[in-house]
Amino acid sequence: MDSEALKKSSALHPKPAGLALQYGTAGFRARAERLDHVVFRMGLLAALRSKAVAATIGVMVTASHNPEEDNGIKLVDPLGEMLHPSWEEYATQLANAEEQELQKVINEICQKAAVNLHKDASVFIGRDTRPSSKKLSQSVIDGILCLGGHYHDYGLVTTPQLHYMVCCQNTQGHYGKATMEGYYEKLSKAFLELIKQSHSSGESQRHLKIDCANGIGALKLSEMKPYFPQEVLIHICNDGTQEKLNHLCGADFVKVHQKPPGGLDMKPNERCCSFDGDADRIVYYYKDTAGHFHLIDGDKIATLISIFLKELLAKVRQNFKMAVVQTAYANGSSTRYLEETVKVPVHCVKTGVKHLHHKAQEFDVGVYFEANGHGTVLFSKAAETKIRQLAKEEKDDEKREAAKVLENMIDLINQTVGDAISDMLVIEAILALKGLTVQQWDAIYTDLPNRLLKVQVADRRVIDTTDAERRAVTPPGLQEKIDALVKKYKLSRAFVRPSGTEDVVRIYAEADTQENADALAYEVSLAVYHLAGGKGAPPQ
Repeated sequence: MDSEALKKSSALHPKPAGLALQYGTAGFRARAERLDHVVFRMGLLAALRSKAVAATIGVMVTASHNPEEDNGIKLVDPLGEMLHPSWEEYATQLANAEEQELQKVINEICQKAAVNLHKDASVFIGRDTRPSSKKLSQSVIDGILCLGGHYHDYGLVTTPQLHYMVCCQNTQGHYGKATMEGYYEKLSKAFLELIKQSHSSGESQRHLKIDCANGIGALKLSEMKPYFPQEVLIHICNDGTQEKLNHLCGADFVKVHQKPPGGLDMKPNERCCSFDGDADRIVYYYKDTAGHFHLIDGDKIATLISIFLKELLAKVRQNFKMAVVQTAYANGSSTRYLEETVKVPVHCVKTGVKHLHHKAQEFDVGVYFEANGHGTVLFSKAAETKIRQLAKEEKDDEKREAAKVLENMIDLINQTVGDAISDMLVIEAILALKGLTVQQWDAIYTDLPNRLLKVQVADRRVIDTTDAERRAVTPPGLQEKIDALVKKYKLSRAFVRPSGTEDVVRIYAEADTQENADALAYEVSLAVYHLAGGKGAPPQ
């Protein structure tokens, strides 16, 4: 490695004094003007990772649902999955290294991860629509070139599209063509095949209003429009021409505030959905005739998909293992409904997409969604091979037809990561095939009233949890206090967990009425404040 060239390049991307960042589930995120050195160094790291695994690595410049002034960067591993945990550590070390230590840190990474610097490196780059993204992705390129790597810049893409491209490239096209056209063609072909079999009732079924959070989703949906069948009429709102990215709109806004986004005119019983800023999350919603707002979140999306897949799997009569993976934030009603009515095993894991994805890989069919609308379905290699074989060769009509629907589902779902466009098409296909209205879907089960709160603490590390974050181990006495409070209310549960990014403790409570959920959340927040070193005034 040419240390003079590294010095020179790095000097063009200086690190601000005293800035320390941590690579988390969503990579790095900060104010855009503080990220230049980080993205340059992630260009270096992507080249190193590519040399280490002899495969193409992805780099996405985005801060998802954060305000427009922020930006961020995350790396994508060879099969479109998230960066390996050991390399998250390297990312943090490299981002925080002082200028004069850079060479040393790179050498240490090469040694620990057995990187041969003489190997080739290949990196795919994508970015969202933030004003700062173009310049930052140029800094990524500087980093890649500094270590002699090759790159392909896809320019403006959704985060899941970049994950998809990386997977296509590293499976030698087995997963699909690593082009935008390839993505649109694969998804639309599967969607058309599915829709063909639906006897959808009435025109209104096919209208869908989509809030694109003034982000990249609008651009990509517009590009994809020509590929859609006539029956599907999508109306794009918040397309980025009028307002700022994520401002009073997008999936995160709708989920947190439990109300419709600005910039979208809702008529009673109209089906609407929202993407987030980089189009990897989706939530649905509608307004009833009385004007009440109804949110259909990730839990209900997972339930709809699970019901549909379970029926198909029963028809193909194979012994496939299916499960749903949730986090502690999943509404208790959804868990009960899936286990007792749909009769699908449900597993609870720690918060964070990587934990859900990892667990879902243990099954032939693993459905995972976070309540915030990020999720997908994974099919095991064996299950996929068997389904494709049945779709081609099975003599029994019912079995073969069910296998064909499953095969199209496999092609329509982006298995690398949650993808708002793909998830939207999956949901639209299922609603059409089952002849369900948005109200009927919503009525599958009723969510238990719940409340999310947060308490500021001096040090979030005083809280340690177990049982997929559902029980607190420290500080002493806190879990006993929560257990006693929960006993006071019907159908109730509550848990606390430290934030991954700031010194706050997050509190979730649910109960039989909104009043009781609020009271429980408040009482638990007081317990946290007193036992875990609360800061400022006690919760009101």
